[in-house]
Amino acid sequence: MIVLHEYPLSMVEHFGFRRFLSSLQPLFKVVSRNTVKSDIMKIYEFEKTKTMRIIEKNTSKIAITTNMWTASNQKKGYMAITAHFIDETWKLRSRIIRFIYVPCPHTAKVLCDVLVDCLMDWFIDRKLSTLTLDNCTTNDAMINLILNKLDNQSLWLEGSLLHMRCCAHILNLIVRDGMDVIGDGIENIRSSVAFWVATPKRCEKFDETARLLKVSTSRKLVLDCKTRWNSTYKMLKVAICYKDVFTRLKQREPLYKSAPKEEEWEIARDICDKLKVFNSVTELFSGTEYPTANLYFPKICEIKMSLKEWLCCGKSIIERMAMRMLDKFEKYWFQINGIMGVATVLDPRYKLRLLHYYFSLIYTNGEDAKKEIERIQDICYNLLNEYSLKSKASEVGASYQSSASSLPSPDESETDHMSKYDKFVASDFKGNRLPDFDILSWWKNALKYPTLQLIARDVLAIPISTVASESAFSTGGRFISPHRSRLHHDTLEALMCSQDWLWNEAKEIDATNSECYTTFHDDVDDETNEDILDTDTYHDEL
Repeated sequence: MIVLHEYPLSMVEHFGFRRFLSSLQPLFKVVSRNTVKSDIMKIYEFEKTKTMRIIEKNTSKIAITTNMWTASNQKKGYMAITAHFIDETWKLRSRIIRFIYVPCPHTAKVLCDVLVDCLMDWFIDRKLSTLTLDNCTTNDAMINLILNKLDNQSLWLEGSLLHMRCCAHILNLIVRDGMDVIGDGIENIRSSVAFWVATPKRCEKFDETARLLKVSTSRKLVLDCKTRWNSTYKMLKVAICYKDVFTRLKQREPLYKSAPKEEEWEIARDICDKLKVFNSVTELFSGTEYPTANLYFPKICEIKMSLKEWLCCGKSIIERMAMRMLDKFEKYWFQINGIMGVATVLDPRYKLRLLHYYFSLIYTNGEDAKKEIERIQDICYNLLNEYSLKSKASEVGASYQSSASSLPSPDESETDHMSKYDKFVASDFKGNRLPDFDILSWWKNALKYPTLQLIARDVLAIPISTVASESAFSTGGRFISPHRSRLHHDTLEALMCSQDWLWNEAKEIDATNSECYTTFHDDVDDETNEDILDTDTYHDEL
């Protein structure tokens, strides 16, 4: 219970908890905090062994996401490492395998050593498909060091596909560059929001004016964080709903001097309209229940097409914003559309047709579109050849006692695999093309394409963002609260990993009761719909 619901270890020493247990069973002897910690470490070791066994038995490749986090209450750096794979039943799985304390300095070599040690301890180094990382020079240097430490023969195309850049982070960089162009265009809206949320009295006056104007107050004003574009988008989206309220308050409040002009509201509406596509894609990329890799490529293409359309919208500020964003987009375009293009080809609904459709719209030059399609096809053929050679080698090992004449020649085997790929690409899809199409179920039953089935199982498991690792930091932040800032890093790792493993195990047993598998809820009074003030009296955890 302490692990699953993030209760403090000292809970067993609280007077109220002890009295509650005594009311249930007066003879029950409550254990000490030290005993609880010892039990947590035993649970961690037991669950770790089970999780290692699951990953060891899994025959598919494993994709890794990782990120660094500094605990504000400890001033210590932690690395979260999450493994993603498709299991034997063709279910998408993810497991936190380490939440490890990393002493300073956090150089590329230090991070590389920690990550490689983890991969080897968990026997993932020879099953690794991709590493999804944030975009920074340290991670770029770390990838080069990792490639020197791992066996390139076990990696896809000798490691050329190992580095997967976090698309959610790329989108953030793109939009932030565009928002810089806007500058003072929305400053009065930001100042207005800041003014009316500054004190409880002003909030009450704002709500009262909204009610008088019959404007719904279900959405509250919220001030943005300038470094997070989606918070600016949400601030503008809410503020636009209260445009008439701001105008009315300008006449009633003499201290309110920053009321936006009509042209500023027009700019805000244009920005919200344009950023809607970025917001929806970011939500898709940042979902904790991340989708299969085939869904990403069309979304990235839609963004690029939108940016090209904005260049000709006739509004100078939007055109300047689009130009800046497109420049940043081009910097990362070729680094993210390779393996995602392969995942798109493996979508039986569309295959190469989707590539032809999008590239013909993105590239005005037909030759450029043709080169891009050929580049992704080359990756497909190279992967197919690599898998077919490994498959043939395992067949030879399994039938070592058979006569050599009974085995197919390398040329025959390769030709057979290539022809099956060509048949798959050329075949028509017979089924529904609705958004809820279950691509994993389709490939689970695609027995006539055995080699492509292996590739699909590995490629579709690749996460396009580091959100799986970053979501662990939210949990870590709750574990290392101001009251628990002295938790030892080994205890924190045991709590973090055990919680993830236990919840995943519970979900697999009863997937229908998913709403119960939430560790943290805000308390809400059903009658007043107001948050209850949290008055915890926890002591520091040692």
